[in-house]
Amino acid sequence: MEHIIAKRNKRINAVSLPSEVVMHVILAAFSLSCIIPFIFIIIISFTSQESLWANGYSFFPTSWSLISYETAFKMGGLLWRSYFNSILITVVGTALSVLVCILYSYGMFRPDYPYRNFFAFFAFFTMMFGGGLAPTVMVCRNLLGLSDNYAALIVPIMVNPFLFIVMRTFFKTSIPMSLVESASIDGSGEFNTLFRIVVPIAKPGIATVGLLFALAYWNEWFLALVFIRNRDLYPLQYLLMLMQLSVENLKNSIQMVGMSSVNLSEMPTEGLRMAVCVFIVLPIACAYPFFQRYIIAGLTVGAVKE
Repeated sequence: MEHIIAKRNKRINAVSLPSEVVMHVILAAFSLSCIIPFIFIIIISFTSQESLWANGYSFFPTSWSLISYETAFKMGGLLWRSYFNSILITVVGTALSVLVCILYSYGMFRPDYPYRNFFAFFAFFTMMFGGGLAPTVMVCRNLLGLSDNYAALIVPIMVNPFLFIVMRTFFKTSIPMSLVESASIDGSGEFNTLFRIVVPIAKPGIATVGLLFALAYWNEWFLALVFIRNRDLYPLQYLLMLMQLSVENLKNSIQMVGMSSVNLSEMPTEGLRMAVCVFIVLPIACAYPFFQRYIIAGLTVGAVKE
């Protein structure tokens, strides 16, 4: 025990044992507060409709059932088409958004770029002031033709000025200008310098920004509400929103795909909503570990200066 205490005291960031215990307890409580709601959703999705009617939501339901997932799978075309739409929008939108973010941020990062201050002010100004919903809809729908197509779900949130500034800051703290100047002296072009020298070094920052863009696209449903009327283009989140607003919308959607084998009066609406929530959360939960190592690496970038 004395050896452990002595080893702890040698650390630069050493704290007392009681303080460390308290911090671990606080972090454990915070972690549980994030995990427990999702576990509760999974339990409700496996709870029978009779148990929900009799006892309400509970961590220990009186009876279990797979009817919610069976009903979700019977939705067939509607559910899986929405799932495909969300995945396609997230993948394509994230790739394009990250590319735009890298190009814009790199221009603000280079001190020898003549218009860097203008574009930095332009990005900052749009964070402070917006045109409003009505002008945005008019521009997107009437001028850009963003209506009933995938572009309407990708283009409006493809540019994020805040993440541009975050990416520029990451470039400044992780990319030495001497490295860029050396590449230029050796005859490297701008695009070659960016994609073969700067981007590999900035992977942690790019992964962090990419994760934030992916979360924004995956959770987006308002754009579908404004611009989409074609049911084949509904993302999964918009389908869930319809289910939450009204059971009648759900019944109409089920009738549209011809689910004659489901008794609408006995359909597990509450459990089905939770089952769809599970479908929504699982892809992001599975994708996060692939980004985690880059995010953790990004925390230490800039700790050592030239």
